[in-house]
Amino acid sequence: MKKTTACPLDCYDACEIVYDDGVLKGLKSGHTNGFLCPHLNHYEKHQIITKPRYNGIEISLEEAIVKLKEIIFLTQKSEILHYRGSGNFALMQEVTDHFFASFGATLIDGTLCDGAGEAGIIQGRGSNKNMSIQEIAKSEVVIFWGRNPHTTSTHLLPLIKDKTIIVIDPLKTKIAKIADLYIQIKPRGDKLLAMLLSRFLHIENGCDIEYLDEYASDYEEYYELTQSIRIKATLEQIDVTLGEVGAVLDLVRGKRVAIVCGVGIQKYSDGADIMRAIDAFAVMLGLFGKEGCGVAYLGESKAGITSPFFRDAKRVSKVDTEFSDYKTLFVQGANPLSQMPDTLRVRKSMSGLQNVIYFGLHENETSEIANLVIPAKSFLYKNDLRTSYSHNAMMLMPKVDERKSGISEYDLSAYLCREFNIEIEKEEFYIDHFKNFAIKKMDGVFYVESREEIPYQDGFDTKNGKFLFLEEFEIGMDTNEKFHLITPKSQTSLNSQFNRENCVYLHNSLGFSEGEVVTISSINGSVELRVKNSSDLRPDTIMIYSGTKGVNNLTTSKHSEDGKSAIFQENRVEIKR
Repeated sequence: MKKTTACPLDCYDACEIVYDDGVLKGLKSGHTNGFLCPHLNHYEKHQIITKPRYNGIEISLEEAIVKLKEIIFLTQKSEILHYRGSGNFALMQEVTDHFFASFGATLIDGTLCDGAGEAGIIQGRGSNKNMSIQEIAKSEVVIFWGRNPHTTSTHLLPLIKDKTIIVIDPLKTKIAKIADLYIQIKPRGDKLLAMLLSRFLHIENGCDIEYLDEYASDYEEYYELTQSIRIKATLEQIDVTLGEVGAVLDLVRGKRVAIVCGVGIQKYSDGADIMRAIDAFAVMLGLFGKEGCGVAYLGESKAGITSPFFRDAKRVSKVDTEFSDYKTLFVQGANPLSQMPDTLRVRKSMSGLQNVIYFGLHENETSEIANLVIPAKSFLYKNDLRTSYSHNAMMLMPKVDERKSGISEYDLSAYLCREFNIEIEKEEFYIDHFKNFAIKKMDGVFYVESREEIPYQDGFDTKNGKFLFLEEFEIGMDTNEKFHLITPKSQTSLNSQFNRENCVYLHNSLGFSEGEVVTISSINGSVELRVKNSSDLRPDTIMIYSGTKGVNNLTTSKHSEDGKSAIFQENRVEIKR
């Protein structure tokens, strides 16, 4: 019997799925358009954890949850840390926060992904309201700024046929190879390029003055700020030509433009300023609040939805968590020993823990060192619902099949709440709570009711309703001769799930042999990887896909200046045979 559900993975698209006798197929209607990404096409082929274990010995699920209760009972509340993955999976996964916050444990705060960029967006616009993929489909020109849709947003591809494509990226991606204009910018040059684009747009009288007077009246002061940039020296520094700047302006002037940004552009200490500068260029063009125009980044997937779970708790940083401050660590849907920056520090910090509990689907570095492993249920065998980074739909995820192994987030939380006398509602109560934020529209799809199809039509969500430009900035570039490190998403893995890469990508001109093992090192640590040569990289840049084992030996656990975000591309690296 065919049943409809939705993708559980932490990506932009959030596709709808038809489950047909054990086979996953893409829903033919809507943006899913009948096809699924490689991860979902092979979802059931990836091995999952089915048997709980304690100290390496397999035990029953009943024994596992009793053991969990005993560990919690024997640990002081202040010495328990709940470390939950915060990606956009599904709404009911937050129910574990309800137990741990009510119990008095510590939770985490901050982000390993997009926090710096979101902070910059909120500083300028007052809120992070995303441009949906439905609006991108109405644009005439799409700028992919550090975004690789063939890997992260495959369902965008049918929507951008016959559009003018501009790509700004240090990596010559598949979309860059077919673009009308490709700028292979130096890593971290994005802020300066965006400011120069605004400056030359103003010089060439290309700004939407009527729009600016109403919604961004400080544009003249911002133009004066951009005049502090030395044009020739800056273009050389970011490796962009004046002709390329002019070509961008020629292609976007007077058009419906969507600027589609990836998270890599803000993996720096000044990531907030980078997004503010890109937003400012969009404002100078008058793109916000108009059909088929705007900036798409990583939308707040829970915007317009209030959580029903109790989550008021002491919190510590997700970026530089000091695990040694605790005795018991409960990890859910995360892999801190791979995903957190500065892995060597993390491993040392975790070495003194008395109890590490891992609750999830797949084996990884964290499950390998866990005392207690509790298998979760996949999305096919439990009730849930989800929203999206890239559109405003709310998708139902009803249980479509039965499987005895594993336990859902709700069932585990309900058990713990009962054992520790904490109030918790029935699962249906929470499902209905979330559903109440959605309304079914003419196309038969449920949408989050309070969200605007075209955001910022009546101005921005700042105090005066106007966009707030940068008032000062730092160059952000450096003259370090070591290699830039970029860590994009891989087509074969997602974070640290599925088929993870084990290579470092180098430009052909550097003289390394294909398959040669080299050591990549930074001030934080090193990793040995096999070389793959590529002419798609800049010669001054190396690429290691995020999720590659050991990549975060190289990264710093410092926070971004705004947004409590990790800054994975801040360190320069060197290569040794």
